[in-house]
Amino acid sequence: MAGPGKTWWGQRFLAALEGFTDSGRLARGRAYCSDSRILKFDLADAVVTATVRGNINPYYGVYKEPRYTTKIQMTPIPAPDWQKAIAYLGGRAGLVCKLLLNEMPDTIEAAFADVKLPLLPRDRKDFRLTNCSCPDHANPCKHIAGVYYRLAAQLDHDPFLLFELRGLSRAALREALSRTPLGEALAGVVDDQALPLVAADSYYTRPLPAPAPPDYRSFWQGGRRLPTEIEPATPAAVPGILVKKAGDFPPFWDQDGSFIALMEEVYLRVRSKNKDAL
Repeated sequence: MAGPGKTWWGQRFLAALEGFTDSGRLARGRAYCSDSRILKFDLADAVVTATVRGNINPYYGVYKEPRYTTKIQMTPIPAPDWQKAIAYLGGRAGLVCKLLLNEMPDTIEAAFADVKLPLLPRDRKDFRLTNCSCPDHANPCKHIAGVYYRLAAQLDHDPFLLFELRGLSRAALREALSRTPLGEALAGVVDDQALPLVAADSYYTRPLPAPAPPDYRSFWQGGRRLPTEIEPATPAAVPGILVKKAGDFPPFWDQDGSFIALMEEVYLRVRSKNKDAL
């Protein structure tokens, strides 16, 4: 499985950490981001809480394998500033459409810069809380660094964690965008439509009665003439909606490349190969 930082936002997150963190300590954290080290990882109320397995070290009097509690919290964006950001995002169809489809727009960082708000971390001030229960007083210790890398890997699969880390949940973001004029128009297209349940007469499918065979004249000439002109097929309002709703890196996708980009290439090849049949 590829390491953290597969996406541009994951890379920018790690690059920000490397900019204000001791490179040696941060590198040691790579060995502490695996499932064998991080036994528990939760994100609630914009705070990351992890349980990290430490090492037995008789030299320092540690004879029983320790468990350390590590917490990380980014500096949240105040509610009035979130309203300003939502209003800005809601006025741009390309941004709203992608966000409602669970895609991270390539220009999202520039959009936040336009309203003078940070989304990705820039320096140490973007982290309100970073502590660990281990005896190492340095910050970050190797356990905090390991959680940093785990968080970058989580961001690769789910970029919307960036909004949660800044204090706005996924549901609140979607609801706020859906209330904007453009979001209201697009929400009906991208939302799942719940189909009503219809009671069946039987558990098994019952055969339908066979229709009466047509006469020879109807068979060869048909009941009505075919249209002389065929209306051109119109593209879907939101192409590839089922593929795109999972995002560029859905949980089952552990490759470096974007899943959406790969599927777009597959569809393009199929369409090009069968263009004569369209």
